Amino acid sequence: MSTFHFVSQKVSKYQTLCIRPSRYTAWAPSLWAHTFEKLVYGDNALDYGDPWSLTFSYKQTDKLSKKENKRGWKVFFHCAYGNFQCASCRRIWPSVRVVLLFRYRLRGGKGAVTMRPFGQACRRCQDDHFHLPGFYKEEVKEALLRLFSEIRKNCYGEEGESEEGDSGATRRRSKPHEKTLCEACCFGLCCQDDQNDK
Repeated sequence: MSTFHFVSQKVSKYQTLCIRPSRYTAWAPSLWAHTFEKLVYGDNALDYGDPWSLTFSYKQTDKLSKKENKRGWKVFFHCAYGNFQCASCRRIWPSVRVVLLFRYRLRGGKGAVTMRPFGQACRRCQDDHFHLPGFYKEEVKEALLRLFSEIRKNCYGEEGESEEGDSGATRRRSKPHEKTLCEACCFGLCCQDDQNDK
């Protein structure tokens, strides 16, 4: 079994803006943080008066310890549409199965969310390096709104809203999913809902 390593990409604000307009390929935590703050504080997506924060952890898993459970942590997955770019050969590819893992809790009147995006390896290079995804702004907003729906239900006791339509990931078509190149599949977390993927 191969050992996979992360390829960290240093991306400036300028590089993010200069990517071909048809594809966002750079992992941009600032886009997630800005959208999170805008939705929470500008659009009142969590209108309960509690402050919420977003952080990133690239090692977290879906397994919660007893201590974490007692402290109120919960787990939410979202399958999103994103784009990847290999740091070695510069190949770009889209995926409708980008797994996002969120841990969240409300404790002492403060909300916390920790996010982890899962990467994919390049089919051409076969170098066992996972590359982090880039996302369109609309996809980021959709993922966070779905997360907020879970937070309202599990932290504030709101009734679950009926999901209108599919996620952005299911509206798009892509090539067959290659489990050996998917970090989430390696953890047993991939959003495999396609009958053809076995």
